[in-house]
Amino acid sequence: MSRQEMETLGWDSCDIVLVTGDAYIDHPSFGMALIGRLLEAQGFRVGIICQPDWNSAADFKKLGKPNLFYGVTAGNMDSMVNRYTSDRKIRSDDAYTANAEPNKRPDRAVTVYAQRCREAAPGVPVIIGSIEASLRRIAHYDYWSDKVRRSVLPDSKADMLVFGNAERAIVEIAHRLAKGEKVSEIRDLRGTAFMVPSGWVPSEAWDAVDSSEVDTPGPVGHHPDPYAMEPQGNTAAPCADGAKPIRIVSRTEKLAALKERRAHTVIRLPSYERVKEDPVLYAHASRTFHLESNPGNARALVQAHGERDVWLNPPPIPLSMEEFDAVYELPYARRQHPAYGEAKIPAWEMIRFSVNIMRGCFGGCTFCSITEHEGRIIQSRSEDSIIREIEEMRDKTPGFTGVVSDLGGPTANMYRLKCKDEKIESSCRRLSCVYPDICENLGTDHNPLISLYRRARSIKGVKKVLVSSGLRYDLAVRSPDYIKELVTHHVGGYLKIAPEHTEEGPLSKMMKPGMGAYDRFKQLFDRFSREAGKEQYLIPYFIAAHPGTTDEDMMNLALWLKKNNFRLDQVQTFLPTPMALATTMYHTERNPLRKLSRSSEHVGTVRNGTQRKLHKAFLRYHDPNNWPLLREALKAMGRADLIGNGKKQLIPAWQPATSRVSGAVTAVRGQQEKTGKFQAASPNPRLGQRPARQPTKPLAARSRTQTRKP
Repeated sequence: MSRQEMETLGWDSCDIVLVTGDAYIDHPSFGMALIGRLLEAQGFRVGIICQPDWNSAADFKKLGKPNLFYGVTAGNMDSMVNRYTSDRKIRSDDAYTANAEPNKRPDRAVTVYAQRCREAAPGVPVIIGSIEASLRRIAHYDYWSDKVRRSVLPDSKADMLVFGNAERAIVEIAHRLAKGEKVSEIRDLRGTAFMVPSGWVPSEAWDAVDSSEVDTPGPVGHHPDPYAMEPQGNTAAPCADGAKPIRIVSRTEKLAALKERRAHTVIRLPSYERVKEDPVLYAHASRTFHLESNPGNARALVQAHGERDVWLNPPPIPLSMEEFDAVYELPYARRQHPAYGEAKIPAWEMIRFSVNIMRGCFGGCTFCSITEHEGRIIQSRSEDSIIREIEEMRDKTPGFTGVVSDLGGPTANMYRLKCKDEKIESSCRRLSCVYPDICENLGTDHNPLISLYRRARSIKGVKKVLVSSGLRYDLAVRSPDYIKELVTHHVGGYLKIAPEHTEEGPLSKMMKPGMGAYDRFKQLFDRFSREAGKEQYLIPYFIAAHPGTTDEDMMNLALWLKKNNFRLDQVQTFLPTPMALATTMYHTERNPLRKLSRSSEHVGTVRNGTQRKLHKAFLRYHDPNNWPLLREALKAMGRADLIGNGKKQLIPAWQPATSRVSGAVTAVRGQQEKTGKFQAASPNPRLGQRPARQPTKPLAARSRTQTRKP
């Protein structure tokens, strides 16, 4: 991180300089540490510049000119999600900065950092990556400016973008540059994107296919064909009189020829200029992009930006278990850099005693960034590798008390789950393996995970192994033995799960299961908790203002919450992140889960601040500060019958004199504690979003003598 450290190591220069918007924590949960250690293991000298002053190029020069390239990332989070709330208000803290200090990174950090690298060392290749670059690799709707923006490539002036799981690509790039190859000549790596002249293809063997042939958008009005690359008209040659006999080929030969052709086919998406102006074409481009996300059958994509094209190679092949183990067993220090002294970095404190066991998610939730970034194919570590990391954490991480805070990943119980047939998996084009129902080809055996749990908690010096990652309960109910194991040994009083909503309208736009799966899971959870002699609670969290959600949907959700005695302390309002399918719905008011046309399904969206506030207020129906807004809304909806003091009514007719006076709030909360369980829920910890703060222990879990009466 400094010239002094370089001199201690005897380095006169760095081969690669990585620039990040996060503080430096040498742990595999932080992307720059993982990439840095991986490149170091390949023999390269790696420097890391963390949270540089972006107002000039001075900080970008402090490690000298890199011999090979700059690697630029905004950090573990998208810089806009990191800095702004879902209401576009600036956050007061930054979990990835020492002492949570805010404003240590710029808006659109990848673009700003890349431009400063150009100033610091002209002529040195600049390669961008991480979730911010990955989710902006094509034209995308930007919630913060409320417009469609170009790909991050032309804005940042970067030479190459690495998206998704970057390990293979970044190692290959480093070695090829070290051998003298120019970055402009590296055009064949999966998981990379770059700018090319208009109409460029790698060779004459390649075919260009309009995206309308992949997924026809239907009638698009009076516009000329936006995909046409040649003048329209019948250009086919007439049939010859002496036609040759048809040759019948075998199915194997036909499939092989088809696979070879797909490998040399690029799909041309509607241009940036077109999707910027036309919501239907934007939704069509988004749908096509997601249909081409399976590395087993995805084709290259290209999208025109003015006189140049953004070219996207197919997604990277997932790492094998052995490769994944090797990446996670590099010599990480497993602590923050000494330069920060005693400063606390909240993100580090949160994951300090956790272990990541897998990567990816096949759930395909439309509001989530995991599948667009990490892919739908689950990559799992071996049991032995995970156990070794727990032992290393026990021996080397300061402050370890014997409690593993989380043994999980993006989804706690997808460990080692995969398609039963590799051929089916490689040809599948489904957007989700579990929606509308769990695919019959998906293996749901939780026994490997049960084995891992048992072995982890038997390690000497380990007192408790908790599971805090998001749990996919519709998968868990397929394995009651897993739920029993989880509830008996790995729940610390409460378990967070994500129904997200109760109503079919928004659930169908989220690609989430209905409440039937939640009810079955709760029955098993409560049963096994009783059998274990434990008082434990489910903490559900929900999303307000998701596309496809009406005021009536939120009212029904609030009634469900009251009926089940839930009083949510923290709630999450929908935040449209780049390239997510739900973001497409928000921007276009069309449903990209189906084929698009001018007359296709309209998706209602919640845009104005008052309605977003109302939807959030329904989730916190118990808060006196929300009662005036809810009373007004219920009257307008013709549901004034829900105003009153009865058990079946949502909010009372009376109002505290000053709702924010602590005494009034205390009185209201005391009444809640008497009539039901007061429970707190934290935001859904999605990839690319802020780390969730741990919720407080439910008041219902206290003894009766501890619960203060009003």
